[in-house]
Amino acid sequence: MEQRDLGSFSLPPSLRAKLVAAGFQTAQEVLDVRPCELSKEIGVSKQEALEILQVIRGDCCGNGGSSGNTVRKYTALELLEEEQGQGFIVTFCSALDDVLGGGVHLTKVTEVCGAPGVGKTQLCMQLAVDVQFPECFGGLAGEAIFIDTEGSFMVDRVVDMASACVRHCQLIAEVHPEEEHQAALETFTLENILSHIYYFRCHDYVELLAQVYLLPDFLSEHSKVRLVVIDGIAFPFRHDFEDLSLRTRLLNGLAQQLITIANDHTLAVVLTNQMTTRIGQSHSSLVPALGESWGHAATIRVILHWENKQRGRNSLRVQIYHTLAVMLKSSNDDALNCASPSST
Repeated sequence: MEQRDLGSFSLPPSLRAKLVAAGFQTAQEVLDVRPCELSKEIGVSKQEALEILQVIRGDCCGNGGSSGNTVRKYTALELLEEEQGQGFIVTFCSALDDVLGGGVHLTKVTEVCGAPGVGKTQLCMQLAVDVQFPECFGGLAGEAIFIDTEGSFMVDRVVDMASACVRHCQLIAEVHPEEEHQAALETFTLENILSHIYYFRCHDYVELLAQVYLLPDFLSEHSKVRLVVIDGIAFPFRHDFEDLSLRTRLLNGLAQQLITIANDHTLAVVLTNQMTTRIGQSHSSLVPALGESWGHAATIRVILHWENKQRGRNSLRVQIYHTLAVMLKSSNDDALNCASPSST
């Protein structure tokens, strides 16, 4: 599929002409070039170079180069059994795990929305630790990628969480002194947990798009990664955008890439999103940022808010929205009580 002629891709004619003028003929030739290099070679902005790469990679991944004779057909039962066998990442909030159907599912994109201070970042940091739980303790023994756009990652808080998780496993091993538990505890240490959280700081949307574009290469070298977190998906896209149609195209391409990554590498993608005010004719309300079209990007949307606008213990409320047909025990609008996080 990478040998496809560039004329077969849905690129703007002006960009296609610049690619051909620079000597590019096939998709593979373009995919071998990094965004900054492509921008210089064909004389376009970095945003346009990223858009070109997103379109070509998205088409190639989506079609996969398969012909009509090799497309595999599934029954609904096979899909259900496959989904149930893929596992999930527990949050250690029993109520939230229950409404999510056991935890954050692999191969799904989960978006966590809420006002500042409600606990979005803390939940993501907790998941980056939880995904590393040894298999004998019911975990995935995986690794995590944490992409931070707002500078909210607090390593001291992660140390606290990791230390508590190690102690939790030690207590289980004391109650159930099995040989595999003791062997797992030898590697499930604070140092190992921290060394398997790969942190990337992105300062603007160009860096974020470039980092996501390069993720498949990184994941091919780190096959144990089972979680990708983007903490602050909206922040880079809410400023410095005069062309809103360009923003929409970039976001759509980003969403498609994340879905492809989640499925191809059997991992969970977790995004955090801010809230914005929607002004109506008679009242205003808080809604997730980036507009209604972005609302369909994630498989599951989790909205956190304080009950009766009072911040305190046992006052956190959660709403779950399934934007695709997902077989979970909860309904399309579930709410639950959960202990308040101690920090953002």
